[in-house]
Amino acid sequence: MKFTKMQALGNDYLYVYSVVPENISEICKKLSDRHFGVGSDGMIYISPSQKADFRMRIFNADGSEAKMCGNGIRCVGKYVYDKRYTHKTEITVETLSGIKTLKLNTSDGNVKTVAVDMGKAEVSKDLSVLINGETLSCVPVSVGNPHAVFFTDSVETIELEKIGPLIEHNSLFPDGVNAEFIQVLSPFDIRMRVWERGSGITLACGTGSCASVAACVKKGICKVNVPVTVILDGGELTVTVSESFDITMTGPAETVFEGECDLW
Repeated sequence: MKFTKMQALGNDYLYVYSVVPENISEICKKLSDRHFGVGSDGMIYISPSQKADFRMRIFNADGSEAKMCGNGIRCVGKYVYDKRYTHKTEITVETLSGIKTLKLNTSDGNVKTVAVDMGKAEVSKDLSVLINGETLSCVPVSVGNPHAVFFTDSVETIELEKIGPLIEHNSLFPDGVNAEFIQVLSPFDIRMRVWERGSGITLACGTGSCASVAACVKKGICKVNVPVTVILDGGELTVTVSESFDITMTGPAETVFEGECDLW
């Protein structure tokens, strides 16, 4: 199996242009292991689509399938353009959370950054979550996948490795949830750390960034149609939320290396 390791703000996946094998869960868990495998946050398979230009399927490091990945889909755009599967700079990609439109920003024949129309965010009323006897308030947001956004005065002091799995597997979220902790620095800048469902702590999360800005707009902290910089452990994303809560996310995508391995 030939693969390409790519990353967007440190959110790294192994990309394969092929049909998804039946034992994908086993393959993904082994290859994603950072000690005994290649090392990644999961795998993304790309193929032609009957509904869009391309189709992507996302598998987390634990082998489970995800509906959408904002950082991952930017790398899909770079993959198909840089490898000349397409010459278009605006493409559509079929995902389990719908068809997304990507605008590819190129330089010297390769993609540098990608703007993604992420669709509409659904922001729900604040929810109280009981964690270790303490009640925490969060904003539930769906961006094609579920998020719980927590506001904090100091995101750096959050013990994410301890609280993250407790939130992900809380009974209020029967299908699991991505947990974002955000600190508002200004109406134009927020700091975010994330625990991703199925992958744990990651350096960045595109859909989580979109969910976080959507929660800020809902609360009147950030304004509609004004770009907001989301500062993540792996770098920065720009997110803009419209009056109808349609979201555009822009950020980089990079190729790390090409590789191949024997399947078992």
